[in-house]
Order: sequence, then structure tokens, then C-alpha cells
Amino acid sequence: MSAQLIGFVCVAGMLGMIALRMPIALGMAITGFVGFGWIVAFDPAISIMESGAFETISNYDFSPIPMFIFMGVLASKARMSAELFHGAKTLFGAWRGGMALAAVTSCGIFSAISGSSLATAASMSKVALPEMKKQGYADSLATGTLAAGGTLGIMIPPSIALLLYGLLTEQSVGDMFIAGIIPGFLGLLLYMIAIAITVKIFPRLATPGESTTFKQKITGLKGLVPFAGIFTLIIGGIYGGFFTPTEAASVGAFGALIIALYRGMNWKDFIDAVGETLVVSTMIFFMVIGAEIFSVFLAVSQISNSLVNTVTDMNLSPIMILMCILFLYIVLGMVMDSIAMLLLTVPVVYPLAMAAGFDPIWFGIVTVITVELGLITPPIGMNVFVINSVAKDVRITSIFKGVIPFVLSDIVRLALIIIFPVLALGLL
Repeated sequence: MSAQLIGFVCVAGMLGMIALRMPIALGMAITGFVGFGWIVAFDPAISIMESGAFETISNYDFSPIPMFIFMGVLASKARMSAELFHGAKTLFGAWRGGMALAAVTSCGIFSAISGSSLATAASMSKVALPEMKKQGYADSLATGTLAAGGTLGIMIPPSIALLLYGLLTEQSVGDMFIAGIIPGFLGLLLYMIAIAITVKIFPRLATPGESTTFKQKITGLKGLVPFAGIFTLIIGGIYGGFFTPTEAASVGAFGALIIALYRGMNWKDFIDAVGETLVVSTMIFFMVIGAEIFSVFLAVSQISNSLVNTVTDMNLSPIMILMCILFLYIVLGMVMDSIAMLLLTVPVVYPLAMAAGFDPIWFGIVTVITVELGLITPPIGMNVFVINSVAKDVRITSIFKGVIPFVLSDIVRLALIIIFPVLALGLL
């Protein structure tokens, strides 16, 4: 049996294991071990299992992951999300749908230091959802806004997804972060437009809030100051060449710690923050280890080369190749977590994209936006289930109904970046 055929058999087996609910990290590791042992030998496969885990955990380039997670957890423990939402509410609360605008704006800003879509959705929903329901908002709009707003965390830097893509493809993580700024805030703008259009067409979904004075609006902006400071410190430091992404992660985490201590975070909250960071970081590192072992197997099986040659022989245009890749992500996004999806697929599809002549940074942005769609599309939109865990009285179908305008706006953003690559590459 040829190496390529063994490769396809092993990949099919891995998909079967994942369908049977085996953890994706374990499925990738087992597939990589068995596949490599089948093609080469099992003694070297055992060595790869040993070295893969050690090299991943000890790799300095991966150290920003726990730092960015710690930064977001500290922001949550310091209850910065509550002050952020109330500040945004003073700006938009008097408009019809203004509280939804405040919620999605808060999600976008909070994600700028969280780096995690799920953490953003969980933190902001606990603060904003009760107030939106008290104000008389329809369940679909309130929960859909928060589920979609949480997805902004995957694009607005610092983003763990962009970090992992950069490391997997050996692209500059700093360049990935800079390239994500315009697409990230474009997503926020389009979400706000989607809310405005939705409440214009269906005014019963939302009610106007209380008007605020100009002085109250200015006072409310103080909730944005910590986020603006940390975001400027991280992105400004990277863009100006003062920090590497790893150093920026450490500086940002230290800044978040100082703010949290200033706001009265106690010892118990600090221990809880460290524990939560360790749990999430361990989960991600486990998936990275599995992806590393799987990548070695892909190299010896030459599956990627086989796919590139097949696509070349089909004479598909670059745009058709891109559409096939994005369709794959949309389908996988219905059943798979975003980080797992990136770790599983990037080693396979990246060579196809490079063979088609796409810019690697631009392709990363397009990929992450498409992965972002999977967080709010049925049947398994992770952010939807996070919101449902907070709003247990709201049906899943209502939340999926509420995210429809945001899915459409993400499709518009994706189309704009494909048509105008300068939106992703203009700041580089």
C-alpha cells in the first residue's frame, strides 16, 4: 500500500474517531502515531510522540497563549466587563436597539484584550443579558447579539486563532495581529449596522432606553480606558518594534494584573484566575501537541502534495480553490471548535492556498473569518451554546434565529476582504 493511500485511510479513521466523540487532540495524536508507524516504523513513531510533546510545551513561541488567556481572565475577574457595558450603554442606550449596540460594542472592545471568543461571550452575556431582557428586548435579538459579538474575539488582536495560524504556517505573529485590526473592527461596524437594520425592520424586537446627558456619556467612557490602554500597549508595541508578540503578551498580562489589583481583586480571585488559565491553556496545548504529531504524519504520507497535484490537474481557478476551502471550513464549523478546526486543517489546506498564489497573511485572515462563522452556525455553534448556558430559559432555536443578521454581515465582510485584499494587508 502506498504512503498516500495509507494517509487517506488514517485520516478517514481519524474522522470516524472524531464522529464517535473522541477528543480531537487525542484523535490527531493517535492518527499521527499510527500513520507514521505504518509508513515508516513504530520505534521512530514513539520517539516523535515523546519529542513532539516536549518540543511543543518548551517552545518559546507558544508562551503568549497562556499570557493572553490570563489577560482575559483577569479582565473578567476584575469585573471590567460590567463597567465597559455600562459605559457603552450611556452612548447608545437611548436609541431603539441601543442596548444591543452597547452589547456588541462591549464585546468588540473586551475581545481586544481577551483573545478568546468563548471567554468574551461568557463574560459579556452575564453582564448584558439580564439588562437587555429587563429592558424588554426579544430573546432572539438579545442572545443573538451576544453570541455573535463574542465571535469578534477570534479576529480583533490579540487573537489566539491568529497566533496559532502564524505559528503553524511560520508567518510573523506580529504581522497577523496587525492584519487583523481592520477586518476585526470592520466586523464590529457591520454588526452594528446589522442591529440598526434589524430593529428598523422589526421594531418590536427592541425598545429605546433612557437618554443620557453629554456629561454622562463622557463619564461613561472611563470604562473604555483600561481596554484602550492595554490594546494600545500591545499593538503599538508590536507595530512600533518595541516588543515581540511574546513580550507584548507578558506586558499586556502584567498591565491587566495591575488594573485588576487596583480594582480590588482579592487573593481568591487571583488563584481562580490562575487555575482557569491553566485549564484553558492545557486544553489548547494538548490540541497543539496532537496537531504537531499529525503534521509529521502528513509530511511523510505526502497527502498535501497529492492534493496539490490533484487540484493542479483539475485546472481550477484560484477563486474556485478558495471557495472549496471556505466551504470546507463552513461545513466543519458546524460540528467542530474553531481552534481544533485550525489545528486540524491548516497543515492540509495551506499548501493548496500557496500553490494557488494567495498571500499567506491574507489567506490567514480569510480563514479565521470563515472559522468565526462556525461559532454561530447550526447545529453546533459553540458561542450559541455558551449563551444558552447563561440563558437557560431561551431555546437554542431562538438564539440561532437571532444570529442570522450577523451571519449575513460576516458573509459581507468576507466578500469585501476577498474583493479588496488591502483591507487585510493595508497596515503591513
